[in-house]
Amino acid sequence: MVRCDWAKSELMCVYHDQEWGKPKYEDVMLFELLILEGLQAGLSWATILGKRNNYRKALDGFDPQKIKSYDQVKIERLLKHPGLIRHRLKMAAIVKNAKAFIQIQEEFGSFSNYLWQYVAGQPIDHHYQSVAEVPAADEISEKMSRDMKKRGFSFVGPKICYAYMQATGLVNDHIESCDYR
Repeated sequence: MVRCDWAKSELMCVYHDQEWGKPKYEDVMLFELLILEGLQAGLSWATILGKRNNYRKALDGFDPQKIKSYDQVKIERLLKHPGLIRHRLKMAAIVKNAKAFIQIQEEFGSFSNYLWQYVAGQPIDHHYQSVAEVPAADEISEKMSRDMKKRGFSFVGPKICYAYMQATGLVNDHIESCDYR
């Protein structure tokens, strides 16, 4: 099977083959990926995927309704968890983002409705020949980043938003030769 060049390890191959670029509409999954993409800032995606199950357990299954109520005691406990990234700003952003996420759900009926408006409800299917052609950000991710920041989100810069668009299937950036396109 031919895959995009970045899918090298077994964990990355499973993610590439089963998740990356596939449209997602469930709010809990969209929240999970938003949190994971924010955690990736300055780190590799392989590192984050390796800790994903630890986060799932520690963060109540990525339930934003539970996470929004995390207090400083809970955050301090999470910062001591050996299976998580112990970054104070990122941990605080998880709680902040849960609150902003819920506000968007209330305004738009679901976070999915909000997110998919950026691509008029249809995935953008790029036809890149190589991974080198894939941008780190684009106009849509810049617009998304600006709006999310205005709404109170953290760790949602244009590059993180573009990676999020790839993870959630808003864009399909599998290269043309990839069998998982």
